[in-house]
Amino acid sequence: MQPHLILPVGTQVVSRIEIRDSKGTVLCPEGAVGVIVRAPADGTHSYIVRLPDGSEIPLRRNNLTIRKHQQREDLEAIGVEDEELFERVIYRCIVGSRAYGLEQEASDVDLRGIYLPPADLHWSLYGVPEQIERKETDEAYWEIQKFLSMALKANPNVLECLYTPLVELCKPPADELIAERSRFLLKMVYQTYNGYVISQFKKLEQDLRTVGEIRWKHAMHLIRLQLAGITALSEGRVPVRVADEVREQLLAIKRNEVPWKEIEAWRLELHERFDAALSSSRLPDRPDYRWANDFLIRARRGMV
Repeated sequence: MQPHLILPVGTQVVSRIEIRDSKGTVLCPEGAVGVIVRAPADGTHSYIVRLPDGSEIPLRRNNLTIRKHQQREDLEAIGVEDEELFERVIYRCIVGSRAYGLEQEASDVDLRGIYLPPADLHWSLYGVPEQIERKETDEAYWEIQKFLSMALKANPNVLECLYTPLVELCKPPADELIAERSRFLLKMVYQTYNGYVISQFKKLEQDLRTVGEIRWKHAMHLIRLQLAGITALSEGRVPVRVADEVREQLLAIKRNEVPWKEIEAWRLELHERFDAALSSSRLPDRPDYRWANDFLIRARRGMV
């Protein structure tokens, strides 16, 4: 728990305490689920949480738990820890700067992948976490259903996992997933890649106006993302490693050696190319949900 971070309105939470009125009537039992409808300005004041019956109660940060985190606490309580789930990793790959070919000597090795939990744990009351991670080693693994769900939405991070050339581990059934990775390339790439770039460039422009500085590394990766998305739409593949002819241009952006106007002009040019790639793309409009569902069921059965 990090009490200095303010939880946003809409977050589902679980009460850690019981609340009664002056007559002793229980207004909120311990373990009640609610949603934050008003957040405080700082960590010293209470959140206003709306319960399922429509009533609203004040709860301080140390008296509530984020609902998604409750599952992790329950798993730890019965002795199921992340370390056991790390043994269930079926796919591990390197993404980030080292996969892009944009690394420096001090660059981290970012490991991502998939884990397939044992059937007994998946069937249990406690379920399984959508993601497990080791922050000290920059590792994060998605539970197989979560990974599939994001892949079916053409999530850039997941598509890069599927197409990175730097694979450290690939056990069945992950090998089938890699063999069939083209199924996740859709025209939806235009929305996920280009839409993200547009929204992030607006934020960079705002930072430039207000503080006179931006995260140049972030700007570099936005341009890289556009280039990758255009290739995905036009060629049906995700080029994780950047092309040699643009590598130095991208690194120059990261080093703050390219004027903002030139970066913006390049971004607009790529946006036009993105539009053209979408118009001529032969990628399917919708994902193959039937195949993905069949794959997931077979993967689950394999753990019985």
